[in-house]
Order: sequence, then structure tokens, then C-alpha cells
Amino acid sequence: MDGLVTNISLIAGVGGGGVQRQVLILTGLAGLAAGALSMATGEYVSVSSQNELVAAEVSKEKYELEHYPEAERRELAAVFRRQGVDAETADRVARQVSARPEQALRLHVREELGVDHHELPSPVVAAGASLATFAVGALIPLLPYLFGFSSLAAALVVAGVAAFVGGGVVSKITERPFLRGAVRQLLLATFAAGITYAIGLGVKSAFGVTIH
Repeated sequence: MDGLVTNISLIAGVGGGGVQRQVLILTGLAGLAAGALSMATGEYVSVSSQNELVAAEVSKEKYELEHYPEAERRELAAVFRRQGVDAETADRVARQVSARPEQALRLHVREELGVDHHELPSPVVAAGASLATFAVGALIPLLPYLFGFSSLAAALVVAGVAAFVGGGVVSKITERPFLRGAVRQLLLATFAAGITYAIGLGVKSAFGVTIH
């Protein structure tokens, strides 16, 4: 959806300025590449930063387990008590777990950070997925031009159908009504493309320039 809405808005804005088909294709391809690479690099940095933060917290927790084992054992027992385990059993289980440092570390990290530091997401996979999905979405409004059509209306119709179907599929996956998600996504895409198209028309009207 990001790629679809971004590129149809870009194409609509430039198309509103009255440019030729070749310029729209160049604009769409540039938007696809720029958007996909931006999404990929952003996702890579985001996931990498998150993993580095977890690694720093794991190191801190490991230090505390090594230097303050009794305090960490009591903390772990308190976690079990909050989960409904009686005090005696919680203390006994905490002692058993603390006897195995790696398991104790894993439990502390999971309770305090909500993650398993042995199963962190891959920045490369996240970046690749963002790049690919954005590119696929951004390619959709370009298809009419790549197949020889010169009408902006054709790109808008194709993008509209894709937004409608995509929004509906997402709603079905999340067990909501198909039509609700489909109409919502179509309206949002239409609003975005309409705004940029109006900007293109405004620039053309104000400066009287058409790029060939």
C-alpha cells in the first residue's frame, strides 16, 4: 500500500502538469526506486538499532546476574509470583532457573524487554521485504504506461482497483469486513492522488509550463 499510494500520488501530481508519457514513466520509475531504497534503508537502520539496544540490555542483565545473583534471583521469584505462583514454589523455581545462567538470562530479558535475544529479526531480511513490497506496489500504477497507454485515467483506475482489492484482503486477514477495508483504502488513495493532481494542475496554471 505504501508503494501504491506513493507512486500513484507522484504520477498524478506530475500528470496534472500535463507531461508526456515518457516523463511519467521516468517519474514513476524514479519514485519506485527512491521509495523502495528509502524504505529498505530505513527498515535496516530501525531493526539494526533495535537489535543493538537489545544487545546492550542483555549485556547489562548478564553483568547483573554475574555480580548480583541473589538480587536477580529474588527479582525472578517476584516475576513468578506475579504470574500466580505461590511464594514458596516461586522461590524454588527461581533457584533452579538461576542455577543455569543462560536460561536465567533468557527469562530476565524476556520479562524485562519482551523479546528473546536468540530470536531477533534480521535487518537484511526486513530491508529486503520492505524494498520488494514497496516496489511491487509502486509498479502497479506504472503498468498502463509500460504497456503503451498514455492516459493518466488508466493509471488511476488500475491503482484504484489495486487499492480496493488490497485494502479488502488486509481486512479479511484481520477478520474484518472486506468492503470496509477496501473502501477505506480506496478513499485514502483517492484523497492522496487528488491532492497531488490538484498541485500539478495549479503549477501548470500558475506557470503555464508543460514539460515534454
